Amino acid sequence: MVTVINTPGSNTPNTNDSGAGWAVAVVILLVVAGGLFWYFRYYRAAPAQAPATTIQVNVPTSNSPAPTPAQ
Repeated sequence: MVTVINTPGSNTPNTNDSGAGWAVAVVILLVVAGGLFWYFRYYRAAPAQAPATTIQVNVPTSNSPAPTPAQ
């Protein structure tokens, strides 16, 4: 019985695949950065109030004296 081990030579490096990988990585990063910008620009801001809006708050008052701090 004969065992054949086929090991290709490493004297010719294959450099065509690395460029495509970097291109995919850059596209993914640009999409993520654009999505974050869009989110923070349009959905993160506080809602605008109407110019004639009046906000009144009634705070209950207490007739008892203020407590003294613990010593």
